[in-house]
Amino acid sequence: MPTPFIPKRPLAALALAAGAALALAGCGTSAPSEDTIVVGSQAYYSNEIIAEIYAQALEHDGVAVERQFNVGQRDAYIPLLESGEIDVFPEYSGNLLQYFDPDTDARSSTDVIAALPGALPEGLVVLDQAAATDQDSYTVTAAFAAQHKLAAIPDLAGVTEPLTLGGPPELAERPYGPDGLASVYGIEVGFSPTGDTTVEDLLAGTVNVANVYTADPRTQTEDLVVLEDPKGLFLASHVVPVVGASLADRVAATLNAVSAALTPADLVALNVQSTVDQRSSADIAAQWLAERGLLG
Repeated sequence: MPTPFIPKRPLAALALAAGAALALAGCGTSAPSEDTIVVGSQAYYSNEIIAEIYAQALEHDGVAVERQFNVGQRDAYIPLLESGEIDVFPEYSGNLLQYFDPDTDARSSTDVIAALPGALPEGLVVLDQAAATDQDSYTVTAAFAAQHKLAAIPDLAGVTEPLTLGGPPELAERPYGPDGLASVYGIEVGFSPTGDTTVEDLLAGTVNVANVYTADPRTQTEDLVVLEDPKGLFLASHVVPVVGASLADRVAATLNAVSAALTPADLVALNVQSTVDQRSSADIAAQWLAERGLLG
């Protein structure tokens, strides 16, 4: 999958975010009590925002919370979830399924979430998934979409000019890369390995189709169009809480309410507030929860 867009945030903004999170945690660096729920996050601003939303929602419902953010990637935090050192973590359904079952045939939202319980290690469960996604996509500029009347991947078949797909070098070998596009949709494209400059190359016209995460804030700020994928070329990957099974009953109502409210447009907007407006995760989460009536 492409590397998420992670902007360099000013030190002042980082300090404010860290300070707000520490203040909300209310327990500093001391070990949590048996009644405290530990909420973790990846070292990725979008994931941290969701974790902060979980944490504040739980606190509002009377749960003591400790934050353990910026843990790293799955190889770092999955063992902490399995050991019980972290209790709640925002995850992405398709990516989580592939982590435990690399050969899964599940592609649709329904199939992925149905397959997850059987793939997870004993002691971990997932709660309700949100409509919000952060997954691979094929994306074009709004101008290119309007010119060729594009809304979904199959519409690319009607484009008369040559198509060049941009993405990380490994996309060439991925099942949803050029070969997968030809196999599933019958659409032939050239491929240009663009690495970390995929969106920039799309905007410059070096490529006219790009492999971009659906929640990348630039889909909003740069007026991009994510093409629908009716045949499931990409594995559906919805935001979903993964929690310790013994705590599921305690946190399910709160976190399921969050999932029910979190839309794809919401997640992009939250990411824009972080990358463009330079707001802290704590402030972004508090505003979103209040606007959705989840703190009332």
